[in-house]
Amino acid sequence: MILKVTLPLVALALLASLFLFSRNIDPEDAIPYADVEIADRLAQPRMTGAGFSTVTSDGATLTLSADEATPGEAGGTVTGLRGELSAADGFRAEISARLGVLDRTAGTFVLDQGVRIATSTGYEMTMERLTLGTARSFMESGGPVQATAPMGQLEAGGLRMDLTADGKTHLLVFNKGVRLIYQPNP
Repeated sequence: MILKVTLPLVALALLASLFLFSRNIDPEDAIPYADVEIADRLAQPRMTGAGFSTVTSDGATLTLSADEATPGEAGGTVTGLRGELSAADGFRAEISARLGVLDRTAGTFVLDQGVRIATSTGYEMTMERLTLGTARSFMESGGPVQATAPMGQLEAGGLRMDLTADGKTHLLVFNKGVRLIYQPNP
């Protein structure tokens, strides 16, 4: 019986002491913002944690996110890009790059610097530049490609992924001098 009375009184006393002994809030103690950072944000607007998503004319979904995006007239530039291309035929590709430029009028996303692709068919590729279609699903490298494939190591002068003539499946084509180091599965 004594606890039923004393515990609520102790709780009330603790709560009252919070208000009695609290200190005044000084607005000058707030987190300071650097004038340089504010001026930089006003001079060049940008977004952090930006995202882009589309469905291509052939039914594939392209979903990309970026650490930072800067808007431009025909699209914009992004840094820290990662995303996925998923097609109706089951083809999937995880994509990442340090830089990217979206061109809405051309229907492309040009990725630069450390482009990496991992496909659902077991290919892992690296290249310096990749053009990615946003209006229809296609990929084309802008130079040499290094790849780990299910059958071994690949080096090629270029890469193109596009729909086959019947429009039902995606075909990954290495071209411009392909070199394969065949490594059979044990």
